[in-house]
Amino acid sequence: MSSSKRWAKVAAVAAAAALALSACGGGADKGTTETTGAAGDGAPTGTLNLGVAYETTNYDPSTTSSALAMGSNWHVMEGLYEFDMATYEVYPALADGELKQVSETEYEATLRADAKFSDGTPVTTKDYLESWARTTDATSIYQQFFAMVDSVDAKDDSTLVFKLKYPFANLAQRLVNVKVIPASSTQEEMTAFPVGTGPYKYESITDTAIEAVPNEFYNGSKPATVEKMHWDILKDDSARLSAALGGTIDIMETVPSALKSQVEGAGWTIQETPGYNNAFLMFNTSKAPFDKPEVRRAFHQAIDRQKLVEQGLSGDAVASTSFLPEVNPAYKKAATQFDFDTEAAKAAFADAGLTEITLITTDHAWIANLIPQVKQDLEAAGLKVNVQSMASSDLYANYADVDAATYDVAMAPGDPSVFGQDPGIIIDWWYGDNVWTQKRTFWQTSDPENYKKLRDLVAEASQLEGDAAKAKWGEAQDLIAENAPLFPLFHRTMITGVNENRVSGFQGIGTTGLEALGVTVK
Repeated sequence: MSSSKRWAKVAAVAAAAALALSACGGGADKGTTETTGAAGDGAPTGTLNLGVAYETTNYDPSTTSSALAMGSNWHVMEGLYEFDMATYEVYPALADGELKQVSETEYEATLRADAKFSDGTPVTTKDYLESWARTTDATSIYQQFFAMVDSVDAKDDSTLVFKLKYPFANLAQRLVNVKVIPASSTQEEMTAFPVGTGPYKYESITDTAIEAVPNEFYNGSKPATVEKMHWDILKDDSARLSAALGGTIDIMETVPSALKSQVEGAGWTIQETPGYNNAFLMFNTSKAPFDKPEVRRAFHQAIDRQKLVEQGLSGDAVASTSFLPEVNPAYKKAATQFDFDTEAAKAAFADAGLTEITLITTDHAWIANLIPQVKQDLEAAGLKVNVQSMASSDLYANYADVDAATYDVAMAPGDPSVFGQDPGIIIDWWYGDNVWTQKRTFWQTSDPENYKKLRDLVAEASQLEGDAAKAKWGEAQDLIAENAPLFPLFHRTMITGVNENRVSGFQGIGTTGLEALGVTVK
């Protein structure tokens, strides 16, 4: 896939002589690396310290969607193929070379010769088949990514055969999401402490920190470059800032816009990467008048999204003009646009008899920053707006994922691009035959005709290539914007802080998580 648009703002070179803020999340010794890069013989040297913004208790690659686990697993686990997350280019990882196409609907992949897990156990096709079974289990979030696969079998101990239901050009990209684990492992073991074939292996995992060291059995193309990777789990923005200014981390995930100047002032580089992360409006289409597309569209017309970007996010986002962001190769500006128009929204609400709503939101800090303006704009269009803010788990478990949901409108964040930028993955995450359409939006049952129309467009687009595929994905984006049961207000720019006085070779990415393969410390 083509590289995503990116740029970097380089900070002033003057380093602070003394930093007043104390360090968070670890002892002083942890942040010190006395060697420069890899040793002359290529051996990994030094410690790389990462300050991450998310937490989790599930590291099982077949079930987790956590930003923390996904990011740390990139260094420990492998699929047959992996993404360079900075560009979404696919490269062979546990596979020995590219997929071999036998026919339009059959492919073969060979395991990397002499590949071993970090416990020294050889990898065989038996391990892959067990990993496939777990990842595509009916209860797995990943199952929806593999609807095109009819069967996966082992030809021998090192060769796998994939038979498809229909031609599908992006199979290697989808296979990135099947990480290989030992067939003998239990789900409980993989949840707490997964064993993989990647360049690093976990040494410890706690609620506050993760450590990984080189996998001595790794024989792939991206060997470990540091002696230790240390992730400090620092959800609080100020804690990550303090750790950055105090010198106990080298890379800071998710730098808030308001803190960029402080990070730059400490001699760090700010990397800004347009991405897929967004705040969306989601409607309960099982409840009138939210079953009417014109009412849903009116909510987007009522909100001054450009002002929301400028004031709520300090300009570090792009108001959405389609369901996919502009950085996606399949992006098309939707035929339906949501230009700010208070009077048009007011008329639509009046026609529907809508005078009062309850807006439920998640309690993420950056979502909370949006609420005052969203409430003000909707009230200017004639609605009384009651706001209920809560943890994501509460919003879904108690409001959206219930059989007879009574909520009106939800505002929440989302970003499935951690699984790839294939438009099928992005669209299917929210519009597949899954919990998002079966419950949450209830669009599958409230408007079965348009739901089926979208599913048909996705199926057609997935079997095409080049301009024909892009045109069909454009039709899908038009249909989503016209109906808008779930639609983004904007797509955020992902902001990462890097201490380039200590780190070489790091690139920020357009999704959550930090990828540091090939990164060295000075």
